[in-house]
Amino acid sequence: MDYVKYYHLEDYLFTDVTAAFRTRGFLTPEEFFSIVIWKANRAKTAVKRRLLTHEMPLRAAVKSLTRSIAKSDNDHDRLSILTEAWGFRLPMASAILTVLYPDRFTVYDFRACGELGLDDFSGHRDQIDKYFSDFLPKVIAVRGPTSLRDKDRHLWGKSAYQSLRRFIAAV
Repeated sequence: MDYVKYYHLEDYLFTDVTAAFRTRGFLTPEEFFSIVIWKANRAKTAVKRRLLTHEMPLRAAVKSLTRSIAKSDNDHDRLSILTEAWGFRLPMASAILTVLYPDRFTVYDFRACGELGLDDFSGHRDQIDKYFSDFLPKVIAVRGPTSLRDKDRHLWGKSAYQSLRRFIAAV
């Protein structure tokens, strides 16, 4: 096994994991939790607990969840499966879908929202509709990078850089 791929986690996710999902139609727990760790390592225990509440072994829960996403007819339903049926918050749900469908989803997070001038709407009743009507179009409209993934990186990087500048300037 090539363990170096876990060192370069984002590369592994957007090559191996994306391809495995497209080929198999579901993820293994190792693939799934690699996404969770990439998005928010601190959340992995809570995500594991959430999956285990479905009263099946972890491997079966991950397979069931990701297979239902693969079989879904549209992106709205995919996001709904994660947020409504399985209880994921919008940032984690969007990160999972970004790895599985990198040409159709981008990661919803506070940094991107801040750069886009949007208030946080995760957890709101209409969060799925707002993701597709407010957030995603604004990310797509970002000038410069062409892929959704690069637009996401641009927004995150710009926010991180500006945060660093504020930190350095603070007395």
